[in-house]
Amino acid sequence: MSVTAPFPELGRGLVAILRGLKPEEALGVGQAVFDAGIEAIEVPLNSPDPFRSIEILARALPAALVGGGTVVWAKDVDRLHDAGGRLLVSPNIDAEVMGRAGAHKIVTMPGVMTPTDAFLALRLGASALKFFPASVLGPGGISAIRAVLPRETQVGVVGGVSEVDFAAYAKVGVQLFGLGSSLYKPGMSAADVGKRARAAVAGWDAIGKGA
Repeated sequence: MSVTAPFPELGRGLVAILRGLKPEEALGVGQAVFDAGIEAIEVPLNSPDPFRSIEILARALPAALVGGGTVVWAKDVDRLHDAGGRLLVSPNIDAEVMGRAGAHKIVTMPGVMTPTDAFLALRLGASALKFFPASVLGPGGISAIRAVLPRETQVGVVGGVSEVDFAAYAKVGVQLFGLGSSLYKPGMSAADVGKRARAAVAGWDAIGKGA
């Protein structure tokens, strides 16, 4: 078994979800995550001053795919773009949000749960589908939905996922893993986040080597 990253610019299909990150922590935590080998970083918009954190990360880590999560309003897509964000993750699928993201050429990962959601997201130009919460569907549920999707569909999972789950999801064609509380919680030190990030990277690499 092997797995490849869903976006060409990423070496690994891992996204660090830094919910609750503060701007003063952004550089240290983001650098620790990137140095560990996770090249996509999401700052959910319900974090303190999220656009400032995104701006800091985008400037400091130009090689990373930095963006915002929990993006549910079109007006926030413009702010995300202005802050240098190149990735948009949302818990739902919204036509106005998707249209604005497309205009800015931002990578999009809307949240889906059903075949109806998935096909709507694809019709609106989603770069990848984010099955959320993945822990509810599990590999079996995602496999059943993925069977009816176009072969080239990029599939990711978020919600209750850590490196111990990579192999089971990879077997059903999942290519992208969003790591939230298993990677970062508010108040954690950059060193602790880096340690968790390295464990996640090792889990990804083990799958890639056919472990």
